[in-house]
Amino acid sequence: MAKINNPRLDHLKSVISIMPDTPGVYQYFDKDGEIIYIGKAKNLKRRVSSYFNKVHDSNRTNRLVRLIHDVKYIVVNSEEDALKLENYMIKAHQPRYNVLLKDDKTYPWICIKNEPFPRVFMTRKVVRDGSFYFGPYTNVKIVSALLELFRQIYKVRTCKLNLAPEQVRSGKYKVCLQYHIKNCKGPCQGYEDETEYARDIQQIKQILRGHTSEVTDYLHKEMMELAAKMKFEEAEVVKHKYRLIENYRTKTSIVQPVISNVDVYSYSEEENSAYINYFHIIRGAIIQSYTFEYRKRMDDPKEDILALGIAEMRERFQSPAREIIVPFIPDIQIEGITFTVPQRGDKKILLDLSDKNLHQYRIDKLKQAEKLDPEQRSVRLMKEIQTELGLPKLPMQIECFDNSNIQGSDAVAACVVFKKAAPSKKDYRKYNIRTVVGPDDYASMKEVVRRRYTRAIEEDTPLPDLIIADGGKGQMEMIRQVVEDELHLNIPIAGLAKDKKHRTSELLFGSPARVVQIRQQTPLFRLLEQIQNEVHRFAITFHKDKRSKRQVASALDEIKGIGEVTKTALLKHFKSVKRIREASVEEIASVTGKAKAEMLKKALTTEEPK
Repeated sequence: MAKINNPRLDHLKSVISIMPDTPGVYQYFDKDGEIIYIGKAKNLKRRVSSYFNKVHDSNRTNRLVRLIHDVKYIVVNSEEDALKLENYMIKAHQPRYNVLLKDDKTYPWICIKNEPFPRVFMTRKVVRDGSFYFGPYTNVKIVSALLELFRQIYKVRTCKLNLAPEQVRSGKYKVCLQYHIKNCKGPCQGYEDETEYARDIQQIKQILRGHTSEVTDYLHKEMMELAAKMKFEEAEVVKHKYRLIENYRTKTSIVQPVISNVDVYSYSEEENSAYINYFHIIRGAIIQSYTFEYRKRMDDPKEDILALGIAEMRERFQSPAREIIVPFIPDIQIEGITFTVPQRGDKKILLDLSDKNLHQYRIDKLKQAEKLDPEQRSVRLMKEIQTELGLPKLPMQIECFDNSNIQGSDAVAACVVFKKAAPSKKDYRKYNIRTVVGPDDYASMKEVVRRRYTRAIEEDTPLPDLIIADGGKGQMEMIRQVVEDELHLNIPIAGLAKDKKHRTSELLFGSPARVVQIRQQTPLFRLLEQIQNEVHRFAITFHKDKRSKRQVASALDEIKGIGEVTKTALLKHFKSVKRIREASVEEIASVTGKAKAEMLKKALTTEEPK
């Protein structure tokens, strides 16, 4: 058999054959010379050849391989260098098959401005002008609390005046309100020494770096020295600063202060996105927190994506941490760095807290997306139901049935309709049970379902994509017998069972019915709970109305001389038989005339139970 000539693969094999067995970064190019993928490798030759010597499980990876027309590579000294270079090149070229950092949210920073008598303020824009930036902070309230703390302790200025020495000496500035209310020491008029101000700024930097103990040790020493010199008022001022910082340190410490200079990463992913949360820990306190998202283009291993995230954060924040706490070991080795996967203790507490922040980020992101596009929530919920139950299509229309009676009397049933995961009240239907005698919920369910879908077939109205019984296996089977055996319809049937406290407890599906595990307090569980509560409410309300009308009708119908017109007029005026009983003859006469009023009052008084 003749060998098939493939110039593309021949070229790629020739390139791979001369590639070195060293760390590096490789680039894949398409036929137009565009970079479509960038990757790192501990061993360039082994890694790149693995793309071409087998059929991959992922369709996206197979699609990428078919598009590769050329390979280029860069050799580096270590795996860490390869990771850094890969991260830099992905951000520079943004190839369509790489995970891409989706960094569309600007978090606040605390800036200590590079100027005489530096200001300390919040900003969302980092300007490389020699100023110091601390952050980013995911919570503006934390930033505000810190700035307020600094204003209380150090009285830093808030004005934007140019306080260069020559400007201050010229006398062109006057102190403002902040000076008079003791929030500023007046450096604009030379009332504060620049050296003293610089010392305060240095302490602020230490606090922002998490080194609060150095500041409190210094203040404690100063306080004791002032007290020894009998300078009690000055010592009291220092003591106030000391207590404020100690209070702040106590509130911000998460674990024991022996855990210091440590980074923490948590990881979560879904089909097209990966999420990473980052903490930097100093003396048991979180001094940096950041959550970011990668858009996945292929089925990249989570170990690779986490390694990319670690490289991104270490570069962005210049982290000096020598230990990194992670949920699993990433695909990277960094010289001098220890990776820890904790199982218990303070480090596990930090990892769990990072994971909690990551979970909250995803919830907030989902809520924000649903605000911008309300239909997105509906589609997501319907997809969840489709996935959990294995439905052939989205349940765009869901119908749920429930019965209501008291020992068989005034038996009714109700059907509620949810379209696109929302109540469609104009489509709700009430049913009086016609053919069932006595309290037989199963027979009642069969009658109502039969009437509902026989009419739908006759009138050619849309059938539901999912039917739900407010009940367990028995009710589901009654619906199945009618829908499948009698009407020959193929509609999925589920059931919602309640616990002893009459709360939604489990979802049943299939024949024979099986329990489908739905985690409580999730949006999907709340939707199912809403459907069950709604059909129960609708059925009970209809039953109460029917029972009330029957009771009213029987009380007035049995009184001789009270016809339909009079009865309607009385109920319209008094609203109930109870109020008619309580009314005086004169009040009733205003509706019926005196003769009928006396007769009615006598009859109702005679009937009234003692």
